[in-house]
Amino acid sequence: MQKKVHLKIAIADHPQTAAIRNGSIPIEGVDAEFVTVKPQIGAFRRMVRDVEFDVCELAPTTYIIARAYGAPFVALPIFVVRRFHHSGLLVRPDAGIRTPKDLEGKKVGVRAYSVTTGVWTRQVLIDEFGLDASKVTWVVDDEEHVTQLQLPPNVIHAPADSSLADMMAKGELAAGFAANAGIGRTGAPTGGWQEVEADYPDLFPNATALEADYYARTGIYPMHGTIVVKDSVLAEHPWVARAIYDAFDKAKQQWLARLDAGEATTAGDKKYLKLREIVGHDPLPYGLQENLKTIEALEATAFKQGLTPRRMSIYELFVDPQH
Repeated sequence: MQKKVHLKIAIADHPQTAAIRNGSIPIEGVDAEFVTVKPQIGAFRRMVRDVEFDVCELAPTTYIIARAYGAPFVALPIFVVRRFHHSGLLVRPDAGIRTPKDLEGKKVGVRAYSVTTGVWTRQVLIDEFGLDASKVTWVVDDEEHVTQLQLPPNVIHAPADSSLADMMAKGELAAGFAANAGIGRTGAPTGGWQEVEADYPDLFPNATALEADYYARTGIYPMHGTIVVKDSVLAEHPWVARAIYDAFDKAKQQWLARLDAGEATTAGDKKYLKLREIVGHDPLPYGLQENLKTIEALEATAFKQGLTPRRMSIYELFVDPQH
C-alpha cells in the first residue's frame, strides 16, 4: 500500500469546495491537512512571501506576478471564484465621470495595485473603452503581496492616517473599487480589517447587459481563486496534480447537481445561478482548454498594466492535469 503524501492545504470555504475540506471527497493518495485563514487574502500573502503551504488558493494576478519573479509553485486550471467586472467601480456623483475616459486625470482608490478585481476592471476599461490607465492616479492603502513588484509611477500611497473610504467621503478620490478591493473596507488584511458602507453609484449602471455582451464577444470570463501547488511536490509526486483536479471536479459536480435541484441557496449560490444566465450551465469551468482565452487575457493585461517584468507562456503558468 502506497503511503499517502501529507499536504498542507489553504483553501477558502466555498460551497463547491466544502466536500473536499470536510473530507467527504478525499484527494486520492493525499493526507490533507486543511488550514483556514480568514480572510483568505492573508494566505495569499503567506504563500507568495514564505511558500508556507503545499497547496493554496491564490488570487490569479498575485500568482502570475509571483511566478514571473520566480515563485516555486505552479497553478492548476481550477478556478473557485469567478465574476465579471463591469460593475464594482464606484464614482462620486460630483466627480463629472460619465465614461471610462473621464477617469483620466483623476484619482481612483484601489486597495493595492495588483488586486485582481482592479486588474480585471482595468482590462475592461483599457481594451473595451480605450482608457489610458497611465493617465489615472491609482491611490492604494495596502502593501502589494509580492514584494518584488515594481509599481508604475502613477501609483501612489494614501496618507498613513487616511483610508480610501475616508478619502472618497472627503472628495479626495473621484472613484474607488467597491468592497474589499477598495473603499468598502479599512485596515490591513492581516489584522484590523473592517467593512464599511460605500454607497456610491456604479460607473456602469447597465453592467449586467455589458457583461453578457462582453462574454459573448470575447469568451473571457474573469477568474479569481486559483489553486497553486509547490513545484517540489509535483517534481516528487507528479500524479498529485490529477488527484487534486479530480477531487475539485467531483466536488463541483455535486454542487452543480444541488444548484439544478434548487437545494443550493446561499448568497454565493445565488450569484452563480445569475451567472449561469450569461455563461451557461457550469458557472465555474475548470480545465486548461476551457479557460485559455481568460488566462491569456489576464497574462496579457498584467504585462500591459506594468505588473509583470516579462511575458509568460501558458505552460509556464499552468500544469495541465488532464494530460
